Parts: sequence; C-alpha cells; structure tokens
Amino acid sequence: MFLAFLGGARNSNPLDRIYWLEAATGNIPGAPALSRWTYWNLCAVDSKGHNQCGTSYPDYPFDPPSHRTFNTHVNIPAAFIGTRHYFLTSRFMFPFHIIALLFATCSLFTGFLAMCTRIGNWVSAFSAYLALTFQTITTCLMTAVYVQGRNKFNDNGQSSHLGVKAFAFMWTSVALLFLSCVIYCMGGAVGRKDGGYSGREQRRRGFFNSRRSGSLRSNKETAP
Repeated sequence: MFLAFLGGARNSNPLDRIYWLEAATGNIPGAPALSRWTYWNLCAVDSKGHNQCGTSYPDYPFDPPSHRTFNTHVNIPAAFIGTRHYFLTSRFMFPFHIIALLFATCSLFTGFLAMCTRIGNWVSAFSAYLALTFQTITTCLMTAVYVQGRNKFNDNGQSSHLGVKAFAFMWTSVALLFLSCVIYCMGGAVGRKDGGYSGREQRRRGFFNSRRSGSLRSNKETAP
C-alpha cells in the first residue's frame, strides 16, 4: 500500500517504476513522448523505462485536457473533453487511500497485542476491516478510471497500458487485508472465556478435594 501510494513521489528506485497509466502522448503539443500518471505528478519516461517526474503535487488528478496536465484539446481523446468524471474519480482515490493506510497501520501495531490477549485480536480485526473497506473503494475507483482512460487512449490511436506494479500492489493489499480480518477474528474466537474458567475451577476443586481427603484419611489413622 505504501509503495503504490508513494509511486512517482521521487525519481528513485523502486518509486520511479510505479505508475497507474502510461500513454503515448507524443502527438499532443507540449507533452512528452510517453506520459505516466501517478498520485503526485504527470511523469515522462527516460530511456531505461523509469519515471522522470518534476515537482510533486499530492492528489494529482487524471484530467488530460486541463491546465494541470496538457492544457490543450489537440489530439486529446474526445471522451476526456467536457467531463469531470475522470477528474473527480481520480481525486477521491487519494484521501481514501490515506484513510486505508491509517487503519492498516493501526491494525499492524495492535496486532502485537493479539499475541497476548483476545481483545487485541478484535481491535486488530476492526482496524483491518476499516482498512479493507477504504482500500477496496480506492482500488475499485483506480481500476475504473484508469481502465477507462487506457481504453480511450487506445481508441484514439495512442498506445496505452496500465501500470502492472501499482495494480498488483493495490489488489494484493485488498486480498491480504481480507485475510487479516479472517485470521484476527479466528484468533479472537478461540480460547473462549468459559473454557478457561472451567479449567481453573476444576483445578481448584481438585486441589481442595485432595487436601480434604488427605485430612480425613489421617484422622481415621490416628483415631483410637
């Protein structure tokens, strides 16, 4: 989740290889030959296939014709012009991803308590469930907007493909958060209080009964 979130924030390995969408934009005035969209910027691509991003701006939208990106309608797919669908969908990804990261981090640290107490399992399961909810929303928004964007660029004769690493990180995070919820709930469900309490009661009962039976036996032996 952190790798997908920070992809494109810096021009350093491995962050310079993570992006949502790559499109051939060489026929758009002022655009690089290949453009990659991340959370932080529109990035060019160097000869080694790495991102070359400029100044980072959090929550960078996917909106090709706007002043934030190419600031032109020339050779921009018509589906991007006159709509705010792509802008709004991509904008909502960023805050939902932050919320998911917050609860996933909480679940990670409370997970250490799960090794000591059952309540730690339930707290971790609740945090993981909230992280799963927001991560699923983010991943679905990401998939919808960038798959549609890829198709629009391809239909316009501009070769485009999705960022495999970013998509793999996001969907794998969804699967692992779901698995965490299940395992934490299983950890909280085992070792029920009733079973442990009855075991202690049985040990106590056995201890006192053995002392009582031993006392009665000694009394009988010393009796005249």
